[in-house]
Amino acid sequence: MGSEEDGRIGKGIMGLLGQRTPGATICPSEVSRELFPDDWRERMDDVRRVARHLESRGEIEVVQKGRVVDPATAKGPIRLRRRG
Repeated sequence: MGSEEDGRIGKGIMGLLGQRTPGATICPSEVSRELFPDDWRERMDDVRRVARHLESRGEIEVVQKGRVVDPATAKGPIRLRRRG
């Protein structure tokens, strides 16, 4: 995560996860809506990209239907959770 904005998104992801109970998930759209309320839909790709980076560093897991998935190949809705 090189840019200042990526850092802000990463902090947003980790901050929302920190407010949840262990094992709970968040939707990337929650982060996008919080950080970019006026154009959150357009920023979803940025949030998902930063989430992939956090996953590659072992900080979070990307899940679909309760199963851990590879964020690079996941299609459709995903959720994020802190790595336990």
